[in-house]
Amino acid sequence: MPSLNELQQQLAELEVKITFQEGTIEDLNQAIIEQQFLIDKLQHQLRLIAHKLSDLQPSNIASQSEETPPPHY
Repeated sequence: MPSLNELQQQLAELEVKITFQEGTIEDLNQAIIEQQFLIDKLQHQLRLIAHKLSDLQPSNIASQSEETPPPHY
């Protein structure tokens, strides 16, 4: 059976580990919050770009299939 001193030492070690884990969890949570903010911003920008692309007028340049063949054909 462990002595009182050993139990106190084990308890202290567990408290240190829990404190470290709580700090790590908070850091990870903050990173997730920042990443979600960035994802939301990028999704918004992508929607704006997609909307602008859909609003573009077709080009005045004819496609390859619409072009008349060169005179040497």
